[in-house]
Amino acid sequence: MDVLIIEDEHLAAQKLTRQLKKIDPAIEVAEVIDDVESAVDWLRVNSPDLILCDIHLGDGNSFSIFQEVEVKTPIIFTTAYDQYAVKAFKLNSIDYLLKPIAQDELNDAIDKFKDSQLSNQLLDFDAIVDAIKPNESSSYQKRFMVYVGDHIRTVNTGDIAYAYAEGKYVFIVTHENKEYNVDYTLDRLTSCLNPEHFFRVNRQFVVSLDGISDMYAWSKSRVKLVMNPKPTSDVVVSRERTSDFKKWLNQ
Repeated sequence: MDVLIIEDEHLAAQKLTRQLKKIDPAIEVAEVIDDVESAVDWLRVNSPDLILCDIHLGDGNSFSIFQEVEVKTPIIFTTAYDQYAVKAFKLNSIDYLLKPIAQDELNDAIDKFKDSQLSNQLLDFDAIVDAIKPNESSSYQKRFMVYVGDHIRTVNTGDIAYAYAEGKYVFIVTHENKEYNVDYTLDRLTSCLNPEHFFRVNRQFVVSLDGISDMYAWSKSRVKLVMNPKPTSDVVVSRERTSDFKKWLNQ
């Protein structure tokens, strides 16, 4: 199996290569490409068996690649953004993986590829682009119901400074330093929040842009956040999400 990796983070590309070899040593990485233009040029003359493609590249959205060149190769998209419309990928028989990519999830995606007949199907990338365009605010949750003792209250999304997971529980913390347990997983909670204002920085924290009071360059090319109000543990953007976090800040 020849695999093309389209990924602008060098460490992420290296990790994907190792993970693929762990699944099957016979898998060959035909090329690692880190920008839209080079990917278009390469795909005009090459046809791999499978493409692993990050959605956000340094020079643009990777969907523009497939609007420039006709590709019938099955594609597994990778992204650090939980908020992308999963239904868009499923409707077009495309899989996607959330960074940091777990080995078992990649295993399942490769198994799905091996069981599929996608190589004979031309995918509708225009439909996908339309589906993941920034949605109206109505597409995201405006408030959350919470319990305070025997009382039921609501918390407006705009009042949330950050959310965090602790064991099997998830909590939202407001700008006024009020904390509430919510009956959501962190993955599900993130998908309900507008990605223009919220970002999943690691496996434990989702932060609001308005909740960040300062940022520092940290070890291993990461970013440490100073949140207001202050959480009980440090909030550090994971190494695999740092590049996308900086793009989020710079949009």
